[in-house]
Amino acid sequence: ADIPVIPDLEEVQEEDLAMQVAAPPSVQVNRVLTYQDLDKDLMKYAAFQTLDGEVDLKLLTKVLAPEHELREDDDSWDWDHLFTEVSSELVTEWDLGQSERED
Repeated sequence: ADIPVIPDLEEVQEEDLAMQVAAPPSVQVNRVLTYQDLDKDLMKYAAFQTLDGEVDLKLLTKVLAPEHELREDDDSWDWDHLFTEVSSELVTEWDLGQSERED
C-alpha cells in the first residue's frame, strides 16, 4: 500500500502553477499635460483662481514665473571634480577661520 507512484508529466504540469507568469493588466494611459496646457487652463477656468472657494489666487497666478524662466540646462556631475571642488572650499573656509582666530 505504501508503494511510491511516479506521477504523469501532465499531472505535474497542471500542479506547477508557481512557474507560470500572469499576464500584465492592461492600463489606459492618459496624456500628460504640458506646461502650456496647464497655463491655459489656469487662466481659463475660474475654479483655479480660488482655493476652497475662499482664498483668491488671482494675485498669485499673475506673478507666477513663466516656464522659460524656470527651465535649466542639465549639467553632468563628475564625482571626482565635485569632491575636489567641495573639499577645496571647505579647506579654504577652515583656513579663513584659523586666520581670524589668530588675529
